[in-house]
Amino acid sequence: MKLRNLLILALAVSPAFLFAQQWQPKQAILMSKFAKDVKAESVLPEYPRPQLVREKWMNLNGVWQFQPATSKTEALPSGNLSRSILVPFPVESALSGVMEHHESIWYRRKFKVPATWKGENVLIHFGAVDYEAEVFINGKSLGIHTGGYDPFTYDITSSIKGAGEQDIAVRVFDPTDNGGFPRGKQTLNPQGIMYTSVTGIWQTVWLEPVPKTNISNIKIVPDIDKSVVKLIVNTGDKSSADVEIKVKDGNKTIQTKVGKANTEIIVPVSNAKLWSPDSPFLYDLSITLKKGTQQLDAVSSYFGMRKISIGEEGGFKKMFLNNKFLFQVGPLDQGFWPDGGYTAPTDEALKYDLEMTKKFGFNMVRKHIKVEPYRWYYWADKLGLMVWQDMPSPNSYTEKVPPIDKKAFTSELTRLVESHWNSPSIISWVIFNEGQAQHNTAGYVDQVRKLDPTRLINQGSGWEHFGVGDVLDIHSYPPPAVPTSAVQTLACGEYGGIGYIIPGHTWKTGPTYIMIDNEKDYTKLYDDFSTDLAIFKTNKGLSAAVYTEITDVEVELNGLLTYDREVIKGSADKIRASNEKAIKTNIYIKDVLPTSQDVARTWKYSFEKPDGEWMAASFKDENWKSGLAGFGTKGTPGANVKTVWNTSDIWLRQEFTLGDLKGINREDLVLYIHHDEDAEVYINGVKAVVIPNYSSNYSMVKISKESQNALIANGKNVIAIHCTQKQGGQYIDAGISYVETK
Repeated sequence: MKLRNLLILALAVSPAFLFAQQWQPKQAILMSKFAKDVKAESVLPEYPRPQLVREKWMNLNGVWQFQPATSKTEALPSGNLSRSILVPFPVESALSGVMEHHESIWYRRKFKVPATWKGENVLIHFGAVDYEAEVFINGKSLGIHTGGYDPFTYDITSSIKGAGEQDIAVRVFDPTDNGGFPRGKQTLNPQGIMYTSVTGIWQTVWLEPVPKTNISNIKIVPDIDKSVVKLIVNTGDKSSADVEIKVKDGNKTIQTKVGKANTEIIVPVSNAKLWSPDSPFLYDLSITLKKGTQQLDAVSSYFGMRKISIGEEGGFKKMFLNNKFLFQVGPLDQGFWPDGGYTAPTDEALKYDLEMTKKFGFNMVRKHIKVEPYRWYYWADKLGLMVWQDMPSPNSYTEKVPPIDKKAFTSELTRLVESHWNSPSIISWVIFNEGQAQHNTAGYVDQVRKLDPTRLINQGSGWEHFGVGDVLDIHSYPPPAVPTSAVQTLACGEYGGIGYIIPGHTWKTGPTYIMIDNEKDYTKLYDDFSTDLAIFKTNKGLSAAVYTEITDVEVELNGLLTYDREVIKGSADKIRASNEKAIKTNIYIKDVLPTSQDVARTWKYSFEKPDGEWMAASFKDENWKSGLAGFGTKGTPGANVKTVWNTSDIWLRQEFTLGDLKGINREDLVLYIHHDEDAEVYINGVKAVVIPNYSSNYSMVKISKESQNALIANGKNVIAIHCTQKQGGQYIDAGISYVETK
C-alpha cells in the first residue's frame, strides 16, 4: 500500500521551535549513521498507524519540556518544566538530549486544536510509553496506562478549553529491574547480553479528530483456502451502522461488500495474489462507516492473503506457508540503537535493518523480546519478511529478580496479539525466551490460541519445553542443531553468534561464542553453519533457524552489521548465497558410525589421563570402563545422558567395523558431534579435528582429509575423543556421517 502524503499541520510542530535552541543531542559511545538526519522540527513525521489511516492528524513529536520527578505520585508541577527533551526518544538515549536515567519523570508541552476539527472528538494516541504513564490535559488526569510496548488512546474532547493553547503533561514511572513486569533486554546495569534501559515516551505521540460514531479498530483475517478475507470493523459505541468495504489491487477495485459494524463481514477475493517473501503482494482496503447515505467515518488499510500452518512432509511436522513447506532462515533482531535506544532515529533507519535482512537473503526475522512501532511491521509486510514476534520477558538476565507480575504479563500478552494481529508478516507468537520468568506455559499457549488461531505458537524459544504449542525450539551455539519430536515442528531459535570486531565501530568489547578476525574466515564459518541447516532440514526435519544476529548490540559483537550500521562485516552476496543454500538445497546424510542420539552405543572411557598414545588404534584399553553414550551431566542443553561424566576431563574410544565404501567420496565424510566443551577427535590415530567451545546439540563438523583417508573399508576402525569441561553443563557423544548434495 502506498501511504498518501497525509496532512501534518504546521501548528503541530510550532511549539518545538520555542525550545529548539534548548535541545541538542548528546554524544553516545557510538552514533548511528542516521543520527545526522534527526531534526527537532520534524521528528519521525510519518503517519504512525499504516493499517488504520485517516487523512487528518497532528504529530506531537518534537521538543517537549522535561524534568525528573521526585516520585511516581508527585503532583503535577505548575508552570514550565526545567529542561527539554526530544520526543519520542527515551530519556536514556543520546538523541533525547538527556541521556540520563530517572525512575520518575515529567513531560509537558502546548498544542492547539485546529479550528477545522470543530464538532469532532479529539483523540490523543501514544505509540508506547515505558512503563507507567499518567496523562494530564489542562491539569486533568485522563488515567494511568501500564505496559511499555502497546499503544493507548484517550478521548480528550471534554478536557479541551476554548480555542487557544492546550496543555498536555505526562508523568512516567519506570522501575526497570525493580519491577517484575515485561521489560525484555533492559537493565539499569548494562553488561553482557543486557543493555541500557529505556524510560518514557519512545514512540510517536499524535492527535486525531474522529466523528462521534467512529471506527475504533479493525480485525483482518485472510483465508486463502476459501478465497476470502474476513473483517470485523469495530466502533466504540457498538453501533449497528453499515460498513462498506472495498478491496483494491492498486487503483482497481476488485470487490465491494456491505455489512454491519461489529460483526464479521466475509469478502470474496477470487484468484488471490498470495503474500510470500518472494512476492509480498498487499491488497489495499477502503472502509467506510455509513448511516443510510450519510458517511460517518472512513479509513484506509491493507492486508495480505497468506496462510501459515503445520503440515507433514517426509515424516516430519513442517512449517508451511500457503500450504507448502518453506524453510525459514532469519536473524535475531533486538531493535536497539546506539543513539536512540528502543527508537530508530528515522523511518529510513527503521526500514534499513529490514532491507539489509532481505539483502542478506533471509526470508524471516525474529523480533527478540521487544515490540516495535506499527511502521516496522508495515515495512516487514511491504518487503516480504516473515516475523516471529516474541513476547517481552520479565526478569531477564540481571541480578535483581523481583516476583513475576503475572497480571501484567497476561494483560500485555493479550495486548501484543491484539495490537498486531492484522500484520501479514507476523506468522508466529513466541511466548517465552530461554526460561526467563517462564510460568504457566500451557495456560498462555491456550490464551494466545483463543485470541489468534491463525498463527503458530512457540511455547518457549530455548530451554523450557512442556509439549504445548506448535513448535519445539532449541538454542545452539555456535553451530546450529535440531531437536527431536514426532508431534511438533522443529526449530533452532538461536545459533551462530560469530563475533567479529571492526575497530572504531564498537560500543565496548566483550566475550561472545566464537571470535573471528578476518572476513574470509567469517563468511566461511557462516557458510559452514548454513550447510548444517541444509542437512538438518533434509534429514532431521528442521523447519526454521534464527542466526544471532543482525547487528551488534552494545557489548555483543556478533552482528552482521556494526551497532552504528556503518559497516557490513561480511560480503552480503556471500551471506545471501549461504542463506539460499540453507533454504533451497537438499543435503542428505547417511550414518557411517551412528551417534547415540537415538540408540545408545557402548564406548570405552577413562576419567584419568591415560599414558601413551591413547588415540592410536593399537592402544590397549582393556582397563578402561565401558559405558553407554552420551556422557555428561543431567540438565545440559540438548543432552541425552546415559553415563554420568562430572569430572574435568574424559577420554573415549570406540571400535567399529566399516563396510564397503565404494561410491562414497571420502571428502564428504563428516563428524556428527555434540560437545560441551572443547573436544579433540582422532580416527585410527590420525587427528580429525580440534573443536573449541561447546555446542548445545548435535552438529556437523568437517574433519581432516588425512582422517578421512585413514578409515579402513571392510575392516576395524577406532574413533578416540578427549573432551574437557570448563564451566556449566558437560556432554560428549559423536558419530561419523556421509553427506550428499542434490
